[in-house]
Order: sequence, then structure tokens, then C-alpha cells
Amino acid sequence: MIDLILYNGNIHTLSDAHGTVQALAIAGDRIVAAGDNLSILELAGPKTVKQNLRHLTVISGLTDAHVHWEWTARGMHSVDVETSTKDEALNRVAEYAADATSEEWVTGRGWAQDFWPDRAFPTAADLDAIVPDRPVYLQAKSGHAIWVNSVALKLAGVTADTSAPDGGQIIRDADGQPTGILLENAIDLVANHVPPTPPERLADMMAVAQERAHRAGLTGLHDFDDPSCLQALQILRERGQLGLRVVKQINKDFLPAALTSGLRSGFGDDWLRIGNLKLFSDGALGPRTAYMIDPYENEPENYGISVLDKETMVELASQASAAGLATTIHAIGDKAVHDVLDVFEIVRSQEAANDIAPSQRRHRIEHVQIIHPDDKHRLAELDIIASMQPIHATSDWQVADRWWGSRSEWAYNPRLQIDQGVHVAFGSDSPIEPIEPMLGIHAAVTRQDSQNQPTGGWYPDARLTVDETLRGFTQGPAYAAGMEDRLGQLSEGFYADLVVLDADPYTIEPEALRELGVLGTMVGGDWRFSQLD
Repeated sequence: MIDLILYNGNIHTLSDAHGTVQALAIAGDRIVAAGDNLSILELAGPKTVKQNLRHLTVISGLTDAHVHWEWTARGMHSVDVETSTKDEALNRVAEYAADATSEEWVTGRGWAQDFWPDRAFPTAADLDAIVPDRPVYLQAKSGHAIWVNSVALKLAGVTADTSAPDGGQIIRDADGQPTGILLENAIDLVANHVPPTPPERLADMMAVAQERAHRAGLTGLHDFDDPSCLQALQILRERGQLGLRVVKQINKDFLPAALTSGLRSGFGDDWLRIGNLKLFSDGALGPRTAYMIDPYENEPENYGISVLDKETMVELASQASAAGLATTIHAIGDKAVHDVLDVFEIVRSQEAANDIAPSQRRHRIEHVQIIHPDDKHRLAELDIIASMQPIHATSDWQVADRWWGSRSEWAYNPRLQIDQGVHVAFGSDSPIEPIEPMLGIHAAVTRQDSQNQPTGGWYPDARLTVDETLRGFTQGPAYAAGMEDRLGQLSEGFYADLVVLDADPYTIEPEALRELGVLGTMVGGDWRFSQLD
């Protein structure tokens, strides 16, 4: 029996067989027919609900292929220090601390010294002046640095005598004292002392964040946080509240448990399933810890930080592959991307020797923010998914030009990969960037920021078409999840995951893409958000 017919719409199916249609027939959680109004309406039964779309545009449900979901949910309940000056960030911390209980850590995220006038790292002393009596822990916008006060350093036992772990750095003053800035693996020296959020409370936070995701047009996401996130997601599922299709990656520290449990990529169901092993190879551009072949502009001694050596990456990825887990590796700098490609070349060779096809291990590189021209063909040759975030290009273009100079021609460039037939999956890296996918769509198509700068787009040859971009937010993530036979298009047998928009992204001016409004989001045949009549 057909439960619902959506008709009189402008429906972009992303299906080569259907193209753009007027109507969809839905039974349960699946689409059973797509076509013109007359042919689809003829399928209606006595109990079929018929909904007139009044010529509104419909696209397939959007998936954010790179989200820190726990971090995103928690961030909606902490202080936002993504500001244009350090003083403004400090004022927000002071206001937040005044309203919080005296026993709580003051937590927040979003600061980025490169966007402040003096571009200098802040210090513990800055925070001590406003919150001297309890710990303050603030994550950088990049997620690859923290800014803490003296109380937090004391609680964590970080002193002048503390050695930084491999792949990490403690910024120190002239006397060798910690300044309050910790980079990469050194973050854990303090992070391990921040009290965890109870899983039931975290599930409550996720329910609020999920509402935001639905209003943004998201029907799914790929998460990169710790098992605490998986625990809260399971609680949401048990409550009957999970309304996003989630692919959960497994971070390095938890690989032994996954292997012992026999978890494989794809374990679970179409609401909550295991994805890949997640590794980090380097840092990020913001704190200048992305691992580079040549040094940063005007910093001849700085090549960034290698967080995990190549040999260890090979060992872990090989272990995972043999056990049925694909691997995804964070790589931002061109040296990091090069090393990760070397790792996957070895792992692919091992897989071939064991008759494991590339489609059976859907390895990914997360970010691919800058690639050396000598390596530009290697993702295609090795059949590696490029998981990229178009909005990073328009957020970072000035910083990239400052620190990478002319190398930026090869930065944030999915065009290079798409033209070679690489599977590309797009996301936001939320909460590092806003989770709203329309901002990413605008960035991919225009290569311009919210002020329409730079004129004509940053390295405009890297611009994508609307169709390529939508496929990056739909079919790319579906392939990465091993769900391309049921997600990523509006066609018979596919899930009824769709988004209703207030304008047609294929016909409006590119500059207007960031203003596209979501009027309805359906997941599995149910409206999760709707402003429709």
C-alpha cells in the first residue's frame, strides 16, 4: 500500500534514469515510484495521503560526511569563543563563568588567533585575570590546540618539567613555563582531566543538535568522536529519538576493543552502523601543525607536526583491513597526504594479495586540504575516497595564502579528484565549521566567503557545479558508507530521505546558494522537520 504521494513538485532525483520528476510515491520508508503527476497519482489507494508540493524543489537528503557529533552537541551548551578579537573571547568566557556553577569546568571552543589582529597565541594569564578560581578549557577552531588557564594546568600536573608526548607540543615562555597553549597530542595532558558528560545527558544534547541538523536539511552524518558518542547515540535509538542515519568511525585507541569484538565496517543497521578505523597523521593549518613537504611561509624551521609515523599507520591499517575494517586517515598538509597515500599503497597491495577488492575496503583520506602536484593522481590510482569539506576553502583562504603561498593552488581542491573519477564525500567538520550544508554548497560552487570574497572566487578553476556538489553531499557519503544501493538518490527502492527547498539550487544565482531555505526534511518517510502547508 502506498502511504504518501508527493506531487506537483520540482524533484531532482539525482537518478540517471529519472532526472527531474514531478511526483514520488512512498510506502513505509521507501520510494516505490517516481514520475509525472498523472502516473504517480494513479497509484493512490483509499488511505494514501496526497501532499501538494506547489512546485517547490525537492532534493535527496543531505549527509554530512565529516562531523564531530558529540563535540557539536556539547558545543551548543558551552561558551562560543569564535570571535574577531581576543578581548571579545575573554568577555564571553567571563560572562559564561558568571552564570555557571562554581564547581564546573568552564569549557568552550572556536578561538583562532590567526583571525585576531596580532595573530599571537593567547595565554593562561589572559584567562587567569577573569577566571582565577576554577579550570578553563577552550578548544581552538581547528580542534588541534587548546587554551587553558593556570588552574587547569595545575590540575593536570603540567609544569615546566612536563615533557610533551610524541606528536604534541607544549608552548612555553622564555623561562620554560607552559603558556597555556597545548598542541596536537599534548592536548590529552589536560583533556583527560575534564569530567565526562553522563551518556544520558549527552543524548539529551544530541536530541537538540539533531533538531538543528534537520532544519538544515541533513538526513545523515558520519561521526568521528569517541565511543561516548556511540553510547549516547544508542540511547537515542533506544528512546526512539534517533532521526539521522549515522556512520560511526572508530578512533585509534579503541581499535583493540573493536578487533576483539569482531566489529567490521558496515556492522549495525541503516540507522547506526560502524564505519572505518580513524587515524590522525598530522595537525591543522590554524596552529600551523599541518605536516608539510616544504616549510611554512616566513617560518623556515616549521614543517608542522607528524602525529603518527608512517610505519604505525601501516601496521594499524593492515590490522584493521585484515579484520574487515576500512581505514580513514586525517591528512591536511601535503607531506601528510603523501605519507598516507604511501600507507594505502602498501595496504592495497596486501589486500590484492588476499583477493580483497577496493570496493570491499572503502578507505578514505579526511580533508586532503593540500596535495603536492606529484601526488594528485594517486587517490584515483589507489581507489581512495576523498572526504573533503568545501567550506574550509572559503573560511581559510586568507590564512592559506599567508602560510602556504602559491602552494594554495593545490589546496582545498575537490575539482582535482572529481575530474579523475575519485569518489568524493563532502561534509562540514562541525563544529569547526557550521553544520549547515547550504554553506558548504555555496562554498563549493562559488569559492567565495560570506562577503563574496575574493572576487571571482579563490582559485576559481576549482569551482564545482551544483550537480557535482549535491552528489558530494548525497551519493559520495552513501558510497563511503556502503549504502549506495539505497541512499543518495530519489528512486525506486531507495529510502524516502529528502529535503524540500524554497528555491531551486540549479537555477538561482550562485551567490544565493548560502541563503537557500529548508522547508521540510524527511527521513525514512517521516517528516522530521516541516514548514509545509
